Amino acid sequence: MGEFSMQDALKQFLKQSRMKGGIQALQIENAWEQIMGKTIAKYTDSIQIINQTLFITTSVGPLKNELLYQKEKIVERVNEALGEKIIKEVVIK
Repeated sequence: MGEFSMQDALKQFLKQSRMKGGIQALQIENAWEQIMGKTIAKYTDSIQIINQTLFITTSVGPLKNELLYQKEKIVERVNEALGEKIIKEVVIK
């Protein structure tokens, strides 16, 4: 039996756990303002991850359009913030 750091043990546990998506969504929510800026963060209602898809909900029409144009950039920024390629697609609701 090898030795693991607490961080490595937690990463391994989360990799195999069903809680991974929820925890990653929380990480994104905590960093959302830094990832996308204050204005977008202020008008974003919710963020969810389901099967490597990031669902962003907002009730502001012009913001929906802006986010639709930035889908690829959002994927890049979120994956960079998480430190791994988790998100493959973005859906704006």
